[in-house]
Amino acid sequence: MSNSALLLLGRILIAVIFIFAGFGKLTNIGGTAGYFGSLGLPVPVLTAWAVALVELLGGLAVLIGFKTRIAAIVLAAFTVASALIAHLDFGDQMQLTQFLKNLAIAGGFLVLVAQGAGALSLDGRRN
Repeated sequence: MSNSALLLLGRILIAVIFIFAGFGKLTNIGGTAGYFGSLGLPVPVLTAWAVALVELLGGLAVLIGFKTRIAAIVLAAFTVASALIAHLDFGDQMQLTQFLKNLAIAGGFLVLVAQGAGALSLDGRRN
């Protein structure tokens, strides 16, 4: 498999979780805001909208390879921040797993920042 095909496959696999999560949050903004309020986040409704849009639009940008490095930086920072906000109960094995998963995803985004989206992307077509 070529590097371009592998980058495309990697972008698809890493973007899917953010596209589904963002869409899910947008279709249940009240529930999302309630959860964010329980975490002590400020202005839960506004935060819920912001998070949902970052996830959905960032995931779509990575998927199609549009401004991939920028989207990957934003999503890497977002993913680390969400780990530090919502997954710090290391006494709970599931929370520890979620924390480490977020770090791994952020690592994948940093690889995209370094490598770019590849030839099979909108970024690749522009170059």
